[in-house]
Amino acid sequence: MQQYTERLGTAPLTRLLIVLSLPGIVSSITTSLYNIVDTIWVGQVGHEAIAALTIVFPYQILFYAIGGGTGIGISALVSRRFGEKNIDATNRVAGQIFFISAFWGTVFLLIAVFFADPILIFIGATPDIMDYARQYLVITSYGAPLMILSMLVSALIRGSGDAIKPMIIMVVGTIVNIILDPLLILGIGPFPELKVVGAALATLIAQSCGAFLGLYFLFAKNTAYHIKPAQVMPSFRIIIDIYHVGAPASVLQIAESFAFMLYNIAVSSFGSVAIAAMGIAMRISDFAFMPVMGVSHGLLPIVGYCFGEGNYRRLWEALKKATTGIAIFLAIATVAMEVLAPQILGIFTREEDLLNVGVPAFRIMMASITLVGPSMMIITMFQGLGRGKTALILSLIRQFIVFVPLLYLFKYLFGLTGIWVTMPVSDAVGFVISLLFILLEYRRHRKAGLLWQPTDSSGNR
Repeated sequence: MQQYTERLGTAPLTRLLIVLSLPGIVSSITTSLYNIVDTIWVGQVGHEAIAALTIVFPYQILFYAIGGGTGIGISALVSRRFGEKNIDATNRVAGQIFFISAFWGTVFLLIAVFFADPILIFIGATPDIMDYARQYLVITSYGAPLMILSMLVSALIRGSGDAIKPMIIMVVGTIVNIILDPLLILGIGPFPELKVVGAALATLIAQSCGAFLGLYFLFAKNTAYHIKPAQVMPSFRIIIDIYHVGAPASVLQIAESFAFMLYNIAVSSFGSVAIAAMGIAMRISDFAFMPVMGVSHGLLPIVGYCFGEGNYRRLWEALKKATTGIAIFLAIATVAMEVLAPQILGIFTREEDLLNVGVPAFRIMMASITLVGPSMMIITMFQGLGRGKTALILSLIRQFIVFVPLLYLFKYLFGLTGIWVTMPVSDAVGFVISLLFILLEYRRHRKAGLLWQPTDSSGNR
């Protein structure tokens, strides 16, 4: 435990952030990479297949909403327990992941199996993509329990300060997906040509591999956890503690899923080519955004540990370094992607109509990503402080409260271009408000005298 947890409060911050963030960046990129690989290979089938995967994505976001939000709650909670040196409580938190993943995974599976067509119609599926979308939705939903379990195991290990094993889990799953995609989609060698069904099966198998690898790490005593059978029993008190921080993050991503559904509906009125163009642009922008998630994963356990230990000065210094580094990286990446947009989208399709719509969409959507990075670091800071409601408010402002009204206003005023413009404008507004919130929090800590010297976990200087 000392190897992975005590360094959160003692190691040099710059090096520690790099050590924790790089595996998180790789993990996050690989999470996004299998969506990109799916899109590249199904693009060989046609733009209808790309559009089908895009339409289903809001429902899949719900998987990530529950898994990601719960994972944030778990990671923040165990990092604080490690900071308090309460190992028994840490293992009891770890034992809750099995009940949580089984419960939510089963809910998502049953809904998809019995209500596939109503769901797809509601989220904007056009008649020419309905069959593909139904196939992809149902098959990938069978992997919901294992997908959520994989996310929770990764969050659990990451919360102990070990960022390497979560990276390995993600990388292994992605490699399996990358290998299986062309084989099952195009029918290479002895494999049948399954098209969209093949993409769904590849995703399902890859998620299963990631989950089982995570379980191996957890139970082979390769982590800081030693879970006893009694600690696996559901404890609703602990689950409430997890969702005290995690529920706001889940609500945020559920709201994001709903906003994405509205986005799909708005774009679908312009046809399946527009849906496919949005799908390509979103996957590339998500891929570019993944380093932000990686740094966020690296920052969260540091903030949680320092908060539990009472070391506020180190906590704020970690936020400053993480925010500066990610802003510089994203500024460079934005310039590169704006210039190379036609070449990047050309990897996915050769259809001229699709490129004519997708290139300007991508350039507009990427315009504000530099602002999103600092906003996410601020939100992570509040999550690590146990201020889940504040983090929720800041995220909802950008991704829902501002976004949804602007979506309809800009669509009415500017058509399809207005839909693309909605994202960067919402991001800019969210950044300004997040900056105001964090400045107020800093002023409050400084006024309370928390910044000048470290304090112990009981608050004594």
